Amino acid sequence: MNREENQEALTTSTKVEVLKNGPLLVYGTIEVKDKDGNTETKNKTTAFCRCSASGNKPYCDGSHIKAEFKD
Repeated sequence: MNREENQEALTTSTKVEVLKNGPLLVYGTIEVKDKDGNTETKNKTTAFCRCSASGNKPYCDGSHIKAEFKD
């Protein structure tokens, strides 16, 4: 990997964080492919549902609070 490629890898890194009793947060630019094969590019922070109660799956819509999700 040359210096330019290494710098690009550093600036395009992705971080994943599991929030206690909440969603899975993904920081960075990601491409999400749905069950039909459609893709969507998400930037900055994306929250993914872990409780299965979201009305906007695969994304979190805050339903974990009403569902009293614990994990």
